Amino acid sequence: MVGFPALVTAGVPFVRIVSCNPLEIKSADVPPVFSGYPAADRTGWAEFRAEYDRVHRPLWQDFNAWYTAQGAAPLPDLEFIAEGDVNLYVYPELADYRRERPLGRAWHRLDSSVRRTDERFTLPPTLAGRDGALIYFSLGSLGSADTGLMRRVISCLAATPHRYIVSKGPLHNEIELAPNMWGAEFVPQTSVLQLADLVITHGGNNTTTECLHFGKPVIVLPLFWDQYDNAQRMDELGFGARLDTYGFTDAQMHEALDRLLADGVLRGRLASAGQAIRARDGVVRAAALIEGAAGG
Repeated sequence: MVGFPALVTAGVPFVRIVSCNPLEIKSADVPPVFSGYPAADRTGWAEFRAEYDRVHRPLWQDFNAWYTAQGAAPLPDLEFIAEGDVNLYVYPELADYRRERPLGRAWHRLDSSVRRTDERFTLPPTLAGRDGALIYFSLGSLGSADTGLMRRVISCLAATPHRYIVSKGPLHNEIELAPNMWGAEFVPQTSVLQLADLVITHGGNNTTTECLHFGKPVIVLPLFWDQYDNAQRMDELGFGARLDTYGFTDAQMHEALDRLLADGVLRGRLASAGQAIRARDGVVRAAALIEGAAGG
């Protein structure tokens, strides 16, 4: 996630879109980005930031020297991309972090940004004819390539009474599903999410915000990057559960499934939240802000 000097030297407006958890917009009063630390407990924040500085500063100094040599103004300290004339980030208001100092006027939050191009999805007969909750399982294109992890999760889920739609990813031929599952290399995620009762995800920002957009509880198995932050945020807000990706037990997964599926209050709250998020239409709002920057 780095900027290019041409973005700020071309003499035209530059719109920055933050595609990660909003902790990427750093502030002393929110957890350090990529830490997966809770918002209500500052234990370890200072130590994490010190280590982040130690690891990244030499790289940042080299990058900033190259960046300014191309004619761009220096980057902010330890930042690898400058702010744009307009800055957008995607995260629903009900999940966003409380900041003591609001972001500047050039920053705009989009509650969601969900594509409308996915094909319609009809539940396969093998699942339509079975009882049980309908659960969508996806670890993204990178996570699904870890076939050992995929098999571990599939084995755990096979012992439950639920039905599963599985995004099998690039190594789909190496992944065998249980009888209570259907899957494919790629599935139309935004269409499937609308049918699901619950989602098991790696916690990428797109999937996390799409789940809130459609009002679905989540179980998050984070792998890297901001997925730890999304997992922690969904857990601490009560919208889902964060599990140890490689260390969870069958009992922990089954307990999380049972608890979230049985929580009618949570399901009602998420359904109402999803309705409000969809009404704000982040795609249209983003387009208007981008067109405004181009016309200004």
